[in-house]
Amino acid sequence: MVVPFSNSIPNVPTHERLNLLLTCSSWRDNSPIQQLPALLGPFGIRSLTAKNGEEAVHMIENSDIHIAIVDLAIPLSGESSTANTARPGGERVLQLLRRLQPQPPTIVIRPRQASVRENARSLARSLQEGAFTVVDRPALIETLLDALQRVLKRHYSDRWPLQGWNT
Repeated sequence: MVVPFSNSIPNVPTHERLNLLLTCSSWRDNSPIQQLPALLGPFGIRSLTAKNGEEAVHMIENSDIHIAIVDLAIPLSGESSTANTARPGGERVLQLLRRLQPQPPTIVIRPRQASVRENARSLARSLQEGAFTVVDRPALIETLLDALQRVLKRHYSDRWPLQGWNT
């Protein structure tokens, strides 16, 4: 059974929802990532939120991920240490998502780069890891919604299967 995105029902059972993995290095109240669960929930999209790489790994291992938004700047773990902040967890999450079958389309949020050369390297790394698109920080809500709409159109033909989508 396939339900069009525009005709989604708010009370869709959780096993029949599209799962969106959301990772963010800053969960302040007014951040665009923080707004997405409330905006997308009525359309049957279940948001799985992770503040660090460990939480994201747990979500990936325990849930089907249909789409992911990965902030490259998330810490690897929940501990606040100098070593942890020097080694972001976003690239690790991208690597894990790339190994999933089927591989979910991924929207990457990256920090602004210091130089044009580093900007090109960061973009190339994200695309090599399977990113559908790359968004620079600060990510606007309109930019993220547009990227999600393009993912749904390209990967799910503006709809998502409620049952048997892996077949």
